[in-house]
Amino acid sequence: MVRLAVNIVTFNSAWDIAACLQSLHQQTLKDLHIHILDNASTDETLQRIEPFDVEYLLRSPINTGFCKAHNELVRRFPSEYVLFLNPDTILRPMFTEELVRALDARPDAASASGKLIRLDEKTLDSTGIIMLREQRHLDRGADEPDIGQFERPEDIFGPSGAAALYRRKALDDVAINGQYFDEDFFAYREDADLAWRCRLLGWNSIYVPTAVAQHRRRVTPERRGSVSREINYHSVKNRFLLRINNMTASLYRRDVWRITARDAAVVGYVLLREWSSIPALFYLLRHFRRLNRKRRAIQSRCRADSAEIAKWFG
Repeated sequence: MVRLAVNIVTFNSAWDIAACLQSLHQQTLKDLHIHILDNASTDETLQRIEPFDVEYLLRSPINTGFCKAHNELVRRFPSEYVLFLNPDTILRPMFTEELVRALDARPDAASASGKLIRLDEKTLDSTGIIMLREQRHLDRGADEPDIGQFERPEDIFGPSGAAALYRRKALDDVAINGQYFDEDFFAYREDADLAWRCRLLGWNSIYVPTAVAQHRRRVTPERRGSVSREINYHSVKNRFLLRINNMTASLYRRDVWRITARDAAVVGYVLLREWSSIPALFYLLRHFRRLNRKRRAIQSRCRADSAEIAKWFG
């Protein structure tokens, strides 16, 4: 079986994809296979890919979304490990080798994250996902100067979707209705959903600081006013989908007031300032029965102790 499948979904990624692919061809781990699904790019993405040795390039006539596209690639190409990689990420040469070696040594871990830094090579982008008690999720260390504060290997909640290595056995174990990433998300927050589902089903995740990559992060909370309406719509919708899928009753009871206050702030902001995201709230109501059935399917398979899950929300 193929050791590592590197799967990339592109959408108008001409600015970034060449540097990403160049970094993959410089990896010290040689048993890796690159697969790309292009979601109907209208820029020069496909022309920028042409010079590179890519095992598989699928062109979709429509934008199917990040989740559906990645699910398609995982199903098509069996491998021991899968690296979900954003086209705006540049890997240092040892990145894949360090992550694969670390997961080899931790059969309890579903996933691994390296240290992601911004393009200036001075600012941290992500050292894994952290969850707050009010149900926000953030990238650990984001926007901090990289001064050596995250140089110790450790367990984390889960990896950022910009460059997340997953064990295929774990992906098959946690899939819901044949989906690894939940396709209701379309894009955004799907990495936190998958990480949380892995936690519920008893899988761990690890941080490997010797695996370093650069990431050009475009969507951050403080830039909300400058991103597209579609991105903000999915951001609001997926914030609630994340909870519907994964939140346990005990966790909700513990933090009910913090959660309610945050929900009120989000809904109030949408109703007063961001009317284009109001359909996100109606999406949840319109699909509630189906979403609740999916929740019951996920929660019925929960293998983790409630206290073990709760410790990650702090």
